[in-house]
Amino acid sequence: MRTPWCSLLVLAVLAFSSAVDAANTPSGPRFLGPKRTAPVRRVVTLAPSLTEMVLAVGAGSTLVGVSRFDEDKAVAALPRVGGFVDPSVEAVIALKPDLVLVQPGPGNQRPVERMAELGVPVLLLPLHSVADTLGALRAVGQALGHVQEAQALVSRFEATRARIREAAKSLPTPRVLLVYGFEPLVVAGPGSFANELLRDVGALNVAADAGSAYPVYSVERVVRARPEVVVDAADVDVGKDKLRALPGVSSARWVEVPSLALLQPGPSLGKGLEELFGLVHPGVQVR
Repeated sequence: MRTPWCSLLVLAVLAFSSAVDAANTPSGPRFLGPKRTAPVRRVVTLAPSLTEMVLAVGAGSTLVGVSRFDEDKAVAALPRVGGFVDPSVEAVIALKPDLVLVQPGPGNQRPVERMAELGVPVLLLPLHSVADTLGALRAVGQALGHVQEAQALVSRFEATRARIREAAKSLPTPRVLLVYGFEPLVVAGPGSFANELLRDVGALNVAADAGSAYPVYSVERVVRARPEVVVDAADVDVGKDKLRALPGVSSARWVEVPSLALLQPGPSLGKGLEELFGLVHPGVQVR
């Protein structure tokens, strides 16, 4: 079940990711600031996906601060240090972290660089694609001394992905539209991790011709595309009924994402992939 803050989280991630795409930032994990030689004992994360990674590799005890979007019960009592694009340098420095984990982009570039200038080690972890997500998971495991745990999570996802792809080979290829917001109409486009997962489950993303990963898509293009399945990840229904009543869309099968697993790239992406398969191919069992 999606929570009331989900729409804020999704909109922040999409705005952030779009800015990242526009800036064409370097890919792959990289460090800023001084190198940490001693074991990392105090970690601050600036995105829920990164918090999830720290928890998943078994290093949750190192967390001393998280973003204001973090809602995991395991970090409910931790201090908040801002959001994706507006982290508080002062709040982060006050926690005396050994390492800050950041999803980089032009929106947070200056405050993150300032943290590094003030002597805080920073690990930048792009999360544009599935490969980025797996690379970030490995990098977090390496930085926190949980290499085997991180690799186990990567291997588990890869095994899930292989099973899903194999199952999808013998199934129809439905035309799918994945929606993050209705007014404006924001959808999963090429270059997004959701677009990759749609391919994995044997679906054709009708917005694959868009110009960016999270485009504002025209209603006219949706009508022409005539999706067979509309995956609603918007959480907020404003504008939904208007779209749903249009020719070429009214006959589509509408489904809602059951959890956050498909909305943020992290260790739960395998679960999100399984959920997407179930939404696109209802009643089909994956062996």
